[in-house]
Amino acid sequence: MASTLEKFIHSLDLRALPRVLQIQSGIYGQGSVYEMFGNECSLSTEEVIKVIGFKINKLIASICENNEVSQFSAKVELPLNFPGLYKVVADKTPYISIEEIARKVFIGPTRFGHPCFYSTKDIKLSNFTVKHNEQITFNSVEEVHGTMAVNCVVVRNNQSHSFTLPLSQEGEFYECEDDQIYTLKEIAEWKIPKCRHRIVKLSNTLHMWDSSSPLPENFDGCLILMPVYEVQAVMKFRKDIVHILSDLDVEVKDVTDCYDISSFLQPLSLEDIFERTSKEFPMVAEIMEGPSGSQKPYKLLSTGKEIVIHKKYQASRVLASEMRSDSSKKRYLIPMSYKGKFKRRPREFPTAYDLEIARSEKEHLHVVATKAFTSPHKELFSVSVGDQFLVQQRQTSEVLYEGRKRLIDVLACEHILSDSYIKVLLPMYMEGGFVEVIHDKKQYHLSEICKEFRLPFNVKVSVRDLSIEKDVLAAAPGLQFEEEITDSYLLISSASSPVESWEIPVYRLNMLVHLLSKDVQTAVPPVTRTIVEEVSEEEYYMLRRYENLTLHPPPRPPKKPTAPPPTFAVPKEGVSDMLQAPKNFYIDTTKKLCSDQAADVLELQVSCQNDLVHRENNDMTEKATLMETTVAEGLARNYEAEEKEEEEHDYSYIDENIIENIRKEFHDASIRNEHALSKGRRDI
Repeated sequence: MASTLEKFIHSLDLRALPRVLQIQSGIYGQGSVYEMFGNECSLSTEEVIKVIGFKINKLIASICENNEVSQFSAKVELPLNFPGLYKVVADKTPYISIEEIARKVFIGPTRFGHPCFYSTKDIKLSNFTVKHNEQITFNSVEEVHGTMAVNCVVVRNNQSHSFTLPLSQEGEFYECEDDQIYTLKEIAEWKIPKCRHRIVKLSNTLHMWDSSSPLPENFDGCLILMPVYEVQAVMKFRKDIVHILSDLDVEVKDVTDCYDISSFLQPLSLEDIFERTSKEFPMVAEIMEGPSGSQKPYKLLSTGKEIVIHKKYQASRVLASEMRSDSSKKRYLIPMSYKGKFKRRPREFPTAYDLEIARSEKEHLHVVATKAFTSPHKELFSVSVGDQFLVQQRQTSEVLYEGRKRLIDVLACEHILSDSYIKVLLPMYMEGGFVEVIHDKKQYHLSEICKEFRLPFNVKVSVRDLSIEKDVLAAAPGLQFEEEITDSYLLISSASSPVESWEIPVYRLNMLVHLLSKDVQTAVPPVTRTIVEEVSEEEYYMLRRYENLTLHPPPRPPKKPTAPPPTFAVPKEGVSDMLQAPKNFYIDTTKKLCSDQAADVLELQVSCQNDLVHRENNDMTEKATLMETTVAEGLARNYEAEEKEEEEHDYSYIDENIIENIRKEFHDASIRNEHALSKGRRDI
């Protein structure tokens, strides 16, 4: 029975692919040739094609009012990269069976593929009863004892209960409310059921779209989305992939059951290749559809080229971002084989708690305060802009709170003065601002940084990797190493000239190949070239989102002191011992404070004092922001000046006399400002 291509795709289950279709009628007459997505494709009547996949190419959107299309709303096309974050509105139309859910809703291995439903009636199983209106999470579809079923989970009293529901299970199943936010591409790939539309509500605009946006200005309502699919197909006498949009007026007929499907080429994705056993490698393949890109190895992966796939494996990468304040920040995945060297850059810490996380046993963390903080407890230290500290370790301390003694977490530090060091305690909840002072002149390889320091870590390339034709990292003003990840790769080389091999990512490279029955000339792969992979904004957030799902940042400590446990006591001698440290390190550290940096601190301290003189006429929030920004920028200018003046990365440090002069000038400036303020008040 013939149907339109659109109806056929809407009713097709991805698990039923591939399917063989015969063109019955439509706009493609006999012998017609059309150019579609750069591929010539002749779809004659009675032509036979093999559909190997389909995906949403674009979305047709209409403005929604009360869950219905507005009568004044025109339909607009939205590309999948249309900016914004969206919330999915739960579908009010019920599903009548588990089989319908499995057929129409995407159920897959990631958390996007774990839809949630509830039943309007209790479901009694052999050893478990699912209560009505109880949220059921669908995790996967598989065969259980010869019957197709869905693996499900119900969370009850903080305990997970796993069970299976057969596809034959009937009832009324409704979609649960989803409190997550998604990009339009994520919704298109995972959240639009087959044969249904999807209502979404705009949650946040990313301000990346210009005035040509098809949506009204400041639009924050709901949209009804209808997908347009791109069908991937193979023709009998062609070696490339044909792309056809599902909304074309073509009638087709499914002839899979009466056709020899093996007579077509078998396209394989990189994921398909990776799923093969290690014993099947190496193998020779011809590229049916290659990725876009002019740099190696992408220019070697053009359609029709033959490659050798040597092996599959997991490899480590460091996810890094450029240290820029604008939106043009680039992201990279850096392999451990990168041969360049890095030098350290100052890190910024918004709270004392972040100082505790960043400190290490290898060296003392030396920081300068960029934001003032007044302690509510006399037992704790109040911080001024420009104060310098050497971070020690976390401990607990008693403070007087509402007339009673309480225990709070504090950070033990040493306050650096001109010729001495004062032991001070900072509350862990302190929301201030600190910039690291760097004394380490050593240049590090990437593997050394990952081994010796905690990420995130700020660096700049000091020696570029000469094995790379164009080292993109060398041009970056600074890099922040965010986290180390593990990803899947294939090692490939050219079959015609195997001079060098390349690592290509399995899940970020859209590429189709078919295997050739050829012997591999050399069993040993040629030398592997390093590739610094630039990732898009979307790929970056996907990596951050899924690579370390089990890792969560530690919770910030409470701001209010808690009552001490009855059996807990802090030994005084333990605190004293903890604060002891070799003074020769501190003296050496103090001497190593950069002269330009000290001048910046002086200028900023005086500027901050002048700001405080006029606090009666200005907003204090603006002052705090100005102080923090100016100090950070001043320190950054100092490091930039060092890089320009000293190619060998030596640092100029000031001695204790210069620090004393700084404090004296700051004190004199403070007195002059106080006199000016007093005189101004008398004149008033």
